[in-house]
Amino acid sequence: MQYIEMSKEELLTLKSELDARYTEAKAKGLKLDMSRGKPSASQLNVSLDMLDCINSSSDLKSENGTDCRNYGVLDGIDEAKKLMADMMNTTPEHIIVYGNASLNIMYDQISRAYTHGLLGSTPWCKLDKIKFLCPAPGYDRHFAITERFGFEMITIPMTENGPDMDMVEQYVNNDAAVKGIWCVPKYSNPQGYTYSDETVKRMAALKPAAEDFRLFWDNAYIIHDLYDDKKDEVLDIISECEKAGNPDMVFEFASTSKVSFPGSGIAAMATSVANIADVKKQLTVQTIGHDKINQLRHVRYFKDINGLKAHMKKHADAMRPKFEATLEVLEKELGGLGIGSWTKPNGGYFISFESMEGCAKAIVAKCKEAGVTLTGAGAAFPYGKDPKDSNIRIAPSFPTPEEMALAADLFALCVKLVSVEKILENK
Repeated sequence: MQYIEMSKEELLTLKSELDARYTEAKAKGLKLDMSRGKPSASQLNVSLDMLDCINSSSDLKSENGTDCRNYGVLDGIDEAKKLMADMMNTTPEHIIVYGNASLNIMYDQISRAYTHGLLGSTPWCKLDKIKFLCPAPGYDRHFAITERFGFEMITIPMTENGPDMDMVEQYVNNDAAVKGIWCVPKYSNPQGYTYSDETVKRMAALKPAAEDFRLFWDNAYIIHDLYDDKKDEVLDIISECEKAGNPDMVFEFASTSKVSFPGSGIAAMATSVANIADVKKQLTVQTIGHDKINQLRHVRYFKDINGLKAHMKKHADAMRPKFEATLEVLEKELGGLGIGSWTKPNGGYFISFESMEGCAKAIVAKCKEAGVTLTGAGAAFPYGKDPKDSNIRIAPSFPTPEEMALAADLFALCVKLVSVEKILENK
């Protein structure tokens, strides 16, 4: 029976039972963290032998003879560009290989547009207002960047096929103050949705009122599939923009942060040749080159895209039981009660939960009180404000499958308790 159909007396009896179970749960002294999409220690272990593929006796020259110990090669060694291009489904001439973090590249691109402009356009700092489209629920660190620069962030609702493209087109094609949109096109953070072919094509075919409008295309989970037999696929935005006559409109980002080592991977940006030339003007002032020994290490270890994909199966083997344990508990404990819904992604790092309106913050607080830490309610929205107070991001990656089942049990209990309290308020 759905909770909303229960009488006040039935709800009060249920609340008493749930209160007793919650008291017992708190007494267990759980300390579990589901707040961020961090790889577990077992996942980090699968890459440990990468540290052995280069040592003091190794040949540290790249394929074209460049000594990777020295200065230079601003945009990355050729073989690293090829590896990242293959991962991002594009070609090496579109690639710049940076340091370890794609978030750093995104910040740099926003900062460069703000201080110096893009391809000769007016620097954003000299304009009266800058607007940025933010599909939500979305990635909180994206929103933190645009908030940091004082941009007006406009929430675009997410659908199973990607952002609401009618709204995107309305804003982008008619308002020159709209300068960009944040996108996580495959296994979106936090819902795990993948943009449909139609959505990608409509993105590529936008007719921006601003000549310096850009798609900030964060393809963080492009090879993070959980299943061999049901992988989501997303079109290559670089080639789609070229076909649509908008080759300069996209900055695409990816990294090996959750492939090799977070903080010690390699990150890359894919964009047009014109954008690359423009970016290099900044890079020549900003750096003499990124860590080429680390680039060489990654290429020597993975060798090619097939090596990357084989390695990702090891990560999938570690992640899949955690997702399945979480989803099994949610279905068993909350299915059919009418007090929540959740996504069932085929990859990525998150499950998105929608509670009854006005319940998310209370659920997260209840979980924390009992020893399970979740991302703050509202974090997946611009300015940290979920208008419905209903979205909760679940990150199953860090705990063990057994710990994840325990955490999911407690989470479901807190959802039930807060939902009963909310319904009773309205009776």
